[in-house]
Amino acid sequence: MPYVPDLDLLLTAGYRAEHGGIVYVVEPRELGRVVLPTGKVVGCDPLVPRSIPFVDAVPPGSYNLRASVAVLVKDGSESQRRIAALHLVVADEPVAEWTMALLPGQDVTGLGDDGFFGYGVDAGTGTLADQVAIEALSRWDYDRIEETFIPAQIPTDPIEAVIAAVVDEGTAANVYVVGSGWGDGVYATYVGRTADGRIAGFVTDFRVIPLD
Repeated sequence: MPYVPDLDLLLTAGYRAEHGGIVYVVEPRELGRVVLPTGKVVGCDPLVPRSIPFVDAVPPGSYNLRASVAVLVKDGSESQRRIAALHLVVADEPVAEWTMALLPGQDVTGLGDDGFFGYGVDAGTGTLADQVAIEALSRWDYDRIEETFIPAQIPTDPIEAVIAAVVDEGTAANVYVVGSGWGDGVYATYVGRTADGRIAGFVTDFRVIPLD
């Protein structure tokens, strides 16, 4: 079966998991509002953007963005913090089912055990944003991207390191650049639906917290 972790745990404040002598504690944090002029959601590394949206879209509007921070504790002391998941909240309601967010042409029936579709990260960052925002960002030159999103000194706290900016003035579409867990890799995004089938949100799992 395709890999679908227990995302409800990943989004639950205070959830604890232990693996290899390290305790992982979930700390959800509010980041701000994401403006979606079209409602076509893209998950990607914003510093190496690709603008193909997921098949599932939402009504245009602005939505809360949250990060699930993993607080790592070793030998009784906090050792570091990593962003474990990025959560675009469409409806702050219970999720009845999580399924993999797919691009056009992708089919989960072709995946092997624990397989998944995800986006590649080459610059250690991730985002969930509107297609308009990512297309606008893809037209920026490197100097503008660096000036806006790449600080000379990156804070050690992953929430302090988050940078947000409006990238399309005409629509106010914006992008939040967050650290992608441990860094580069391939990360899946999932769609949560309410009991009556409405989209409640999108979550990218950066695979920091062991959920198996």
